[in-house]
Amino acid sequence: MRTPLIPLILLIGSLAACSGQSTVKPVEALDEQTGVTVGALKNPIELVTQAQSAMLAFGKHPNFAYLGPVEWNRSGVLSYSLWVHVSPGNDRQPGDIRAPDALTLLLDDGPLVLSPSEAPKLGRDPYTPAVSWGQAAYFDLTTDTLKRMAASRKLELDVRAVDGSILSFSPTLDAHAALTQYLRDRGITGD
Repeated sequence: MRTPLIPLILLIGSLAACSGQSTVKPVEALDEQTGVTVGALKNPIELVTQAQSAMLAFGKHPNFAYLGPVEWNRSGVLSYSLWVHVSPGNDRQPGDIRAPDALTLLLDDGPLVLSPSEAPKLGRDPYTPAVSWGQAAYFDLTTDTLKRMAASRKLELDVRAVDGSILSFSPTLDAHAALTQYLRDRGITGD
């Protein structure tokens, strides 16, 4: 029996529980180099592949994905992006997340293909990638899309793998609550 696996599973569970409690509270920071005020979640929403438990049991590292909304305030002019980070494991490798049709959000009311976008060049990014060898990018996001995401009980991320197959990720915690709180704290109403 491999006893080191049990502490690893407990550690991952503890980290997920800790990060879940702090994900809901958004933070706001002024980038002093550019004067842009950034509104983001304290921690991005963590997503895992469906086969995570089985992979851990066989000593493999699963793929993870993270996403988080970002509000860019440039002297009162607001715009939004969705930050996505994909952390590859020992399973199928994700393809280029910036490629056309590489990422799709699955919501209650249907799929939403994500389109890459450029973010302002800041002194510090709103989110820190989980691993240095992963891929991170920003995607177009409107307030209507953000409201749609927050209203959805289902939030899954499909990522096209290098071999053309699809890696499906689901949140480890309640993404609906985190996104709903983000909307409230950013002052985005249902109007």
